[in-house]
Amino acid sequence: MTELTERTKANMDVVLEETCRQLPHGGDHDSRRFIAERLIDAAQSGHATLGELGIVARRALADLTSKGN
Repeated sequence: MTELTERTKANMDVVLEETCRQLPHGGDHDSRRFIAERLIDAAQSGHATLGELGIVARRALADLTSKGN
């Protein structure tokens, strides 16, 4: 497992919060976890900028809403 930098963790936190604002009440635990897991996978693969993580989070959100969760 790749160790994430503090900057990457901060970027992930910002993106997660911004993305979950689009969900009712900021998203339930399972929805937030789903998006966070996607962000972790992306960051460990080297996609750590705000822009890259934002794309990953928006895709995860789209997947969630298309599943009806």
